[in-house]
Amino acid sequence: MREVTIGPNEGGQRFDKYLKKYLKEAGSGFLYKMLRKKNITLNGRRADGSEKLNTGDRVCFFLADETIEKFRGPVPAFRETGSAFRGSGPSAPEEAKKELLSIPVLYEDGQVLLADKPAGLLTQKAQARDYSLNEWLTDYLLAGGKLKEEELATFRPSVCNRLDRNTSGLVICGKTLAGSQKMSELIRDRSLRKFYRLFAAGKPPASGLAESWLLREENSNQVRIYEKKPADSRAVPVRTGWRLLEAYEDCSFLEVELFTGKTHQIRAQMAALGFPLIGDARYGNEAVNRHFRRAGVRSQLLHAFRLEFPPLDGPFSGLSERSVVAPEPESFFRMRRFCEGQTGPAKGNRLSKKNI
Repeated sequence: MREVTIGPNEGGQRFDKYLKKYLKEAGSGFLYKMLRKKNITLNGRRADGSEKLNTGDRVCFFLADETIEKFRGPVPAFRETGSAFRGSGPSAPEEAKKELLSIPVLYEDGQVLLADKPAGLLTQKAQARDYSLNEWLTDYLLAGGKLKEEELATFRPSVCNRLDRNTSGLVICGKTLAGSQKMSELIRDRSLRKFYRLFAAGKPPASGLAESWLLREENSNQVRIYEKKPADSRAVPVRTGWRLLEAYEDCSFLEVELFTGKTHQIRAQMAALGFPLIGDARYGNEAVNRHFRRAGVRSQLLHAFRLEFPPLDGPFSGLSERSVVAPEPESFFRMRRFCEGQTGPAKGNRLSKKNI
């Protein structure tokens, strides 16, 4: 017999969901059969799997150790400090530690962590060998003693909001199950306000609100924007507000508020309005992008700048009505210096109107 006590990162979920993580190699039929026969019990009583677990609950497995280990499968192994380099050969611990610490943590409490993701890093890996912010989060918590390797069998900390690979800025990470659930709830009910900063071609009005329909294309990582609802039932309404911060000769510096958070929403909507993001290879203007490569721009200049949280209490009171800001990256300062230089006498370097 083996007894397991439910920890804080495992409470709050259905019992059968927990069992499928703990005995991940076992089929659902086997698990429900063991529940019916009381070979798996919850707090000393028969359970059907629909129960909601609480911290401190006792789960008893009246199974042979060999059977338990067989159905648990291999537990993922993480090197203490070198896991940032998984799949890339051996690395010195000092190098690994430096990489782990290179991502700024802008806020952290027992439930939640807010990180400043650099452009170029995936939020979630696309292929098995990728190293993304999700892996960094696990490594960061393991390295700091805030997470134990054995907990990874039934719980994994996770990123709650996704940014495109080449978008930088604030990402919300759930350190606990409760933290992930609460942050996902705030994003879902739109009580969390999200502000981005960007450079766009052209000169939009001083402020505005874009309301349109977004349709994600099948078999491609691209979306289309429609002014009116299209016939395709998969289309969803999207809303983005903007405020002009600075107007330059060939582009504008904007702050936008994301009211709905859909794939490529800001990039696609701004392009549809006639103000594509500088450096955006997918939705942007190639002539514009070519011009600004002289400023070192190689990808879209889009940064998740600020999060404004609603009133919160209990374990989340530290974020209650808090505004968290991720400083603009160096690429924004280079772009600003370049644009300011373009307003000088060298008019021959400016874009012609027909290219914007």
